[in-house]
Amino acid sequence: MADGDQLKYLSGFGNEFTSEDPRCPGALPQGQNNPQKCPYELYAEQLSGTAFTAPRHENKRSWLYRIRPSVIHLPFERVTSTRLVQKWSENPPNPNQMRWLPFKLPGDDEKVDFVDGLYTVCGAGHPSTRSGVAVHVFLCNTSMEDKCFYNSDGDFLIVPQEGTLNITTEFGKMKVAPNEICVIQLGMRFSVAVSGPTRGYILEVFDGHFQLPNLGPIGANGLANPRDFLTPVAWYEDRDVDSFKVVSKFQGHLFQAEQGHSPFDVVAWHGNYVPYKYNLANFMVINAVEFDHCDPSIFTVLTCPSARPGTAIADFVIFPPRWAVQEHTFRPPYYHRNCMSEFMGLIHGRYEAKEEGFLPGGASLHSTMTPHGPDTLCFEGASNAELQPARLADGTQAFMFESSLSLTVTTWGEETCHRLDHSYYQCWQTLKKHFNPARKNQ
Repeated sequence: MADGDQLKYLSGFGNEFTSEDPRCPGALPQGQNNPQKCPYELYAEQLSGTAFTAPRHENKRSWLYRIRPSVIHLPFERVTSTRLVQKWSENPPNPNQMRWLPFKLPGDDEKVDFVDGLYTVCGAGHPSTRSGVAVHVFLCNTSMEDKCFYNSDGDFLIVPQEGTLNITTEFGKMKVAPNEICVIQLGMRFSVAVSGPTRGYILEVFDGHFQLPNLGPIGANGLANPRDFLTPVAWYEDRDVDSFKVVSKFQGHLFQAEQGHSPFDVVAWHGNYVPYKYNLANFMVINAVEFDHCDPSIFTVLTCPSARPGTAIADFVIFPPRWAVQEHTFRPPYYHRNCMSEFMGLIHGRYEAKEEGFLPGGASLHSTMTPHGPDTLCFEGASNAELQPARLADGTQAFMFESSLSLTVTTWGEETCHRLDHSYYQCWQTLKKHFNPARKNQ
């Protein structure tokens, strides 16, 4: 069977998809989801991402037609881990601006796979109440072998920064490279293969699922277009093994069960609850053409809304290459205090408002109501530059995880990782007073 990068993808965000492995034509039952006997004597299994009674336009579920049902495994046992944390009281809160140097990759003498390389940086809430978010990084160099992972707590939005992820899911395969993202939703089993040092970021949401933001006055077109989201086609392996490890993240803890076969044995599936990927280069930027600086919300790719209209549990926002054509205005991000929390990462290049110190593979966190904005170099340059149409962020891709929740940094994020830049605050200390009551700028 072809590798994941050779498989065709099904296109379109949130649609009802049908897919079957071409080796078994007609594997999808016709006319009913759960017949007395499925074609090829497969088992029917439903994966529900919402309550059965959720409104039709919100209801998420897929039917999987597989060689064995996923219930065939030995009991789960607790796996001790200090890397994944969802008990935020273990580390005292810190309102300071924080910036991390690039998170360290495993050394050549270590073998660390995707699951073993997961580290929690910050978060809020708890999965047992299905409310909150967590931000993780993954730092690995080895493929998962006879091992899969699924998250019982929420959705993973995965942002590769270095190295390509070859992801096998129950629905098929996806190849996700830097400047692409993927979303593996609640309960979906997957395995990650890598070739060499691999690093990236993860935004986890405990309540709801990611969706496209409403466009409002923008109209029908713009930002991330539904047709550019891709989900894999069905692919199965019928493989018996001595011990296949199934790792579950449940209420913030890891558990492991063993079974004697590969869980990637889904021959056909249909539904609207699927893993998917998106190329950030396809984002259609909306920009000002007169004056002032639009809020970063115009760069939202995906959102997980809260019960409060217009307020997100989490937004995924990017700052892609674009034209800047404003007149008589301050073009970079303005100085700001926000009721939201802002965690930023850099995939490649140099971020326009922090060209020094904010590095690919690193991050920053500006917590609720903590002031932030351009450093001195950026402010002085932008205030005195000739305003003419200009390209911004060519060769650069920064992003932001924004949340209405107040995020607490873990002990690993603040201390153990040894990547926190304690000099970050200094980038604003050289901002000068320019005020002169005898002179008014025109």
